[in-house]
Amino acid sequence: MIAASSELSIMLRRCLLTFKPFRIFVVGIGFFSLCFLMTSLGGQFSAKRPGDSPFTMRAEVLGGQESRGVLRKICDMLEVIMKRMDVLSKLGNTTDTHRLDELSSALDRIQPIGLVERIQAIAQNMSDMAVRVEQILQRSMAYNRVRDGAFGQCEIPKDPRYPDCPSKMDWMRARWTSDPCYAFYGVDGSDCSFLIYLSEVEWFCPPLAWRNQTTTPTLKPPPKRQAVFQSDIGALMEQVGTGKESLSFMKRRIRRLAAQWASAARRLDDKLRNHWREQKRILVHVGFLTEESGDVFSPKVLKGGPLGEMVQWADILTALHVLGHNLKISFSLKELHGFLGVPPGRGSCPLTGPLPFDLIYTDYHGLQQMKQLMGLSLRKHKCHIRVIDTFGTEPAYNHEEYATLHGYRTNWGYWNLHGQQYMTMFPHTPDNSFMGFVAEELNETERLNIQKNKVKNMAVVYGKEANMWKLQGKEKFLAILHRHMEIHGTVYYETQRPPEVPAFVKNHGLLPQQELQQLLRKAKLFIGFGFPYEGPAPLEAIANGCIFLQPKFNPPHSSLNHEFFRGKPTSREVSSQHPYAEQYIGRPHVITIDFNNSEEFDATIREIMRINVEPFLPYEYTCEGMLERLHAYIQNQDFCSPEAPFPPVNSSQTWLGSAPSPFNLLPNSRILTWASNTSSFSSWPPLTALRVVASLESESCVKACQTAGLICEPALYRFINIRETFSALDFQCEGVESEKNHLFPAFSAEHAECSLQQDPLLFSCAGSSAKYRRLCPCRDFRNGQVALCKDCL
Repeated sequence: MIAASSELSIMLRRCLLTFKPFRIFVVGIGFFSLCFLMTSLGGQFSAKRPGDSPFTMRAEVLGGQESRGVLRKICDMLEVIMKRMDVLSKLGNTTDTHRLDELSSALDRIQPIGLVERIQAIAQNMSDMAVRVEQILQRSMAYNRVRDGAFGQCEIPKDPRYPDCPSKMDWMRARWTSDPCYAFYGVDGSDCSFLIYLSEVEWFCPPLAWRNQTTTPTLKPPPKRQAVFQSDIGALMEQVGTGKESLSFMKRRIRRLAAQWASAARRLDDKLRNHWREQKRILVHVGFLTEESGDVFSPKVLKGGPLGEMVQWADILTALHVLGHNLKISFSLKELHGFLGVPPGRGSCPLTGPLPFDLIYTDYHGLQQMKQLMGLSLRKHKCHIRVIDTFGTEPAYNHEEYATLHGYRTNWGYWNLHGQQYMTMFPHTPDNSFMGFVAEELNETERLNIQKNKVKNMAVVYGKEANMWKLQGKEKFLAILHRHMEIHGTVYYETQRPPEVPAFVKNHGLLPQQELQQLLRKAKLFIGFGFPYEGPAPLEAIANGCIFLQPKFNPPHSSLNHEFFRGKPTSREVSSQHPYAEQYIGRPHVITIDFNNSEEFDATIREIMRINVEPFLPYEYTCEGMLERLHAYIQNQDFCSPEAPFPPVNSSQTWLGSAPSPFNLLPNSRILTWASNTSSFSSWPPLTALRVVASLESESCVKACQTAGLICEPALYRFINIRETFSALDFQCEGVESEKNHLFPAFSAEHAECSLQQDPLLFSCAGSSAKYRRLCPCRDFRNGQVALCKDCL
């Protein structure tokens, strides 16, 4: 017996020497649990009595007093072991032979006669007890199935409406333990629990007749509340939080512009005439600033890194807050998890209840994180999502199946959202919604001071990172500029002047926003080298009275010929560094030329020095303009309610007054409008804004509408995706077919074929082909606010 106990002691010593500290901890917990179990059951290790539970042990094994004595000794021994293990767990990865010897000695001292045999007897009886427990559990489960009417009802139903049910059952049998969320919903490994889950939590199997379907209460939507403009930013500042330089930058911006936001809110409130606005529950999840996404932006805030995204997000947060909505903000996966009410686990299960938000603003990083957390629920709730997307996502890239089949698949698109759920920094992609940002406005005194203090021969270069000065051939045009003007730079450096910056450039280093603004208020010229694309800085310079000079790209940059755009979900061609400034602002504030033409460059610099311009800021980039636009989107855009079919089901396809189509031709033009005597249909933008244009061959609807002085409006596509549109434009169709193609509806002159769009997700303003003349739904727009039609407010 002594030898056996010594052998046990030696085995334990070897085990302790082998285990890492965290394994010792686990073993210790196991021993403690065994001690607790045997102590708890000790009183039942006695002769069987009437009424004993099924867990009572047989009397032949141990007597009552003797059993309790042995158990006390075992418990004492395990307590000693636990104390020694507690010491060992503090030793880290080192060993301590002396302490192990102490533990062995303690085990050697506790050697009651017959201990090993008695432990073996206890183990055998606990094994018998486990068998009895299993039998009881099986009888209990059988009883419950009979009680619930489930006996014989847990076979896999064969219902053609639920073709995936059998395969999902097979998957659950094999993988239900792969995610704790299944157990959270009551899955226990039985077929009945699988069927209940797949029919009541997910939707792959039909409802079970024997289940009480009234157990799940129908949750009423929360009552509607009125949104009230608010100017106090205190609550917003608390929600943004601290701990990152990116957040500090955003808070400084919010604080600096607070007065302008408050003033803009009052003006918009007057314009809307206190119109009732519904308060929305809104979650903002800034995915690109989460640690889980890598957050490469925050460390570069004070080192010349890109700030455009943070500028936009700060303005989005402020606008939503000022509009009076119920706002929650997330900068981490943990916060997102809590706000969404996601069940515990790895995201394989749906949400525990209805989505607690009406709208969710996020970015592509956040969208991917939501997919990880929400799993299948994302498909159900994605209509509530708005994706902040700087460069835009075109429908051909957004449609997963179509993108995969036709070569439009990238690392970003393929989410199958409605195109207008993507929201851009500039209005360059009509298939998306234009979110934008704001630039600081000047009061009258500031405007007068700027005009008085402008230095006509002072230029500031757009480029705060040294690598932006590596443009090939820059020496030539910088030398010309240097002959006429004093050149200033704001390039970040730590100790030594960046070698990429020529010696004749006065480099101020990276400047805080207010100091940069003072520099721009003195300068006459703000010049770009061609990168970065479409940032906020040119608008801020123009707002401070600078002329923006930028290079023209020939050929235009796109994903087909330029590395920067490769992989982005757009085929848009960028004709200059800042196409918005070129197209919507233009001369004299914005001048776009070929920098490789030295004569043209020299003449342009001379021209800039002669002319005077006033500070200019487009209305859509003011605080009021952004509030107006965002208000219109929130109150009118709805991607969750199914659209009524058009033409209406059961309609005779004859229009009011027996007209051949619902369109009128504008006098002296080839543009169609919606006939005023035609039945009205619910739409936003309203049908009064619709102008139908036929593109030229090889021309996109974006270009066709621009040529007509209009904006392409994809929300109105469904009203022109009818055969009557072709006849109204005098297209002679030998046949009309419906197909999935992002260029349709369109007319092929070569074959006299008219093609309609089969999939609404592929309605696209972008895209062109030499084969087709496209049907384009254009609209008018408000002065200074291209995102909204004249009747959109």
